[in-house]
Amino acid sequence: MIEVKDLVKVYSVGEVELRALDGIDLAIPKGGFVAVMGASGSGKSTFMNILGCLDRPTSGSYRLQDEEVGGLTKDRLAGIRNRFLGFVFQGFNLLPRTSAIENVELPMFYNGMDSSERLGRARDALKSVGLEGRERHFPSQLSGGQQQRVAIARALVSNPSVILADEPTGNLDSHTSREVMEIFCRLNRESGITVVLVTHEQDIASYASRRVTFMDGKIISDDESPGVCG
Repeated sequence: MIEVKDLVKVYSVGEVELRALDGIDLAIPKGGFVAVMGASGSGKSTFMNILGCLDRPTSGSYRLQDEEVGGLTKDRLAGIRNRFLGFVFQGFNLLPRTSAIENVELPMFYNGMDSSERLGRARDALKSVGLEGRERHFPSQLSGGQQQRVAIARALVSNPSVILADEPTGNLDSHTSREVMEIFCRLNRESGITVVLVTHEQDIASYASRRVTFMDGKIISDDESPGVCG
């Protein structure tokens, strides 16, 4: 599903080179649930950006669904994102003047899908995260947890193979965080969606069946054990 070998990412800051990733080797099989951890500046966000085809590695290999994607053009990378990946962010990234169902429909506009199919799939996605009846609410009319559910529904409408979640509970209280993580558990367990989650919270990482920790652009630990999801 996901395989990176000797992945390197170097940023130039003036005359100084910053090695954000320094020879990362990691494989994530289909249906995996991985928490990526590490302090600020450890390389975890750079790693997620490369997995999400939002950035390219300086060197090394990144294969997704058996296709080498690290060196593809911007248009090809956009196609990969649209076909295989769903994104969930800490800040929800919803359009404030757009209803929940319209926010969820957005990714499908790029697929040339007709309006009736878009609407049906958006409704189904919102229902799957427990927001049936809230389709016409605007983000300002929804709680933080409900807004994150809309964001998860938006990530689901393109039937992604992988969901990349960047601190998805960072703006939520502990009770709501548990509710959101239970949704990720269900998607992983029942739909077989691969989940890669960035978090700095140990209790959130405990939901994953694998915890990978970064430091100074390297992986310093890679632990597998039954997570809260079971």
